[in-house]
Amino acid sequence: MKPAMLVLANGTVFQGRAFGSVGHTVGEVCFNTSMTGYQEILTDPSYTDQIITFTYPHIGNVGVNDTDLESSEAAVRGLIVRAPARITSNYRAEGDFETWLKLQRVVGIAGIDTRALVRCLRDQGVQNGVISSDDMCEADALAMTRDWQGLEGRDLAGQVSRKQASGWTQGSYDLDACHHRDVGDVWHVVAMDFGCKDNILRKLADRDCRVTVMPASSSASDILAQNPNGIFLSNGPGDPAAVGYAVDTIRELLETNTPIFGICMGHQLLSQALGLSTFKLKFGHRGGNHPVKDETTGKIEITSQNHGFAVRDDHVPADVEITHRSLFDGTVEGLRVKDKPVFSVQYHPEASPGPHDADYLFDRFVEMIRTCSA
Repeated sequence: MKPAMLVLANGTVFQGRAFGSVGHTVGEVCFNTSMTGYQEILTDPSYTDQIITFTYPHIGNVGVNDTDLESSEAAVRGLIVRAPARITSNYRAEGDFETWLKLQRVVGIAGIDTRALVRCLRDQGVQNGVISSDDMCEADALAMTRDWQGLEGRDLAGQVSRKQASGWTQGSYDLDACHHRDVGDVWHVVAMDFGCKDNILRKLADRDCRVTVMPASSSASDILAQNPNGIFLSNGPGDPAAVGYAVDTIRELLETNTPIFGICMGHQLLSQALGLSTFKLKFGHRGGNHPVKDETTGKIEITSQNHGFAVRDDHVPADVEITHRSLFDGTVEGLRVKDKPVFSVQYHPEASPGPHDADYLFDRFVEMIRTCSA
């Protein structure tokens, strides 16, 4: 087996073996606590420029398939696992995990102590890191980690967004048949694409929404020209404070009283448009087991999360209500505008946490559309 190493910006070095594509890569090293869903995670555009550490040790046992992709290709810069599966055992598998990683050109490392790595990231915060399986020396790898610009202050949403508008009609139940439903013109939703996961669009199509996905750079007039019944603000990577053009657009859209629903990056951009600000978390929230309290009902939801930035709550405008909070650290997980059909959440209801604890949010959005369209 070809040796590989992981070098962090603080000088820590982990020795392991190559897994996936051979080469070297640099990115922000973070960790995800999910036990399942590795293929969805690796193809989620929100992970652009990140190296993912899976805390669950055994990864790859169910192989890969085209159904579970969240975008057309892997979004991550690299992958860190403790114990890759040696065999594929699932009737849905269309290939093995490592072969897929090689095809996707994902550089990985296996066989390291991921518990020690996660403790390092938890205590010291996420760090730039380099994975190398191509004989790079430690000194060069360390220099690369310290030269890399990181995520803060960077607009990655514009980088991964669609470049032109496109339609979406495929629902969750079309996947096995691999065809598109004719959902008609019941409700037309424009989705601003900051790095949108495909399953979000499926959830909207499941509720008889005809979706038009538009680039992150779209103006308010471009969006309103589509005559939408509702506007969706998608997830995405990078620093929300660097996507000021989208904040300006959302601020204009708020003046129209069109129903608006935001998830993750969309939640952060909406928050900025409403007058709040964002900040970088020490090590982020990434996993499928995060408890969130709905402050309006007192109910607890088990949520799926993936974000390295969060919304500050020190200056909440009078017309904004914080609706959800993390039970891990108390950070803002949802809000609504009191006098408008507008709300957002930081977590991912489309990722089947709980497994269906948060599905009601899509129903809420459609009901807002129905009410405002009556």
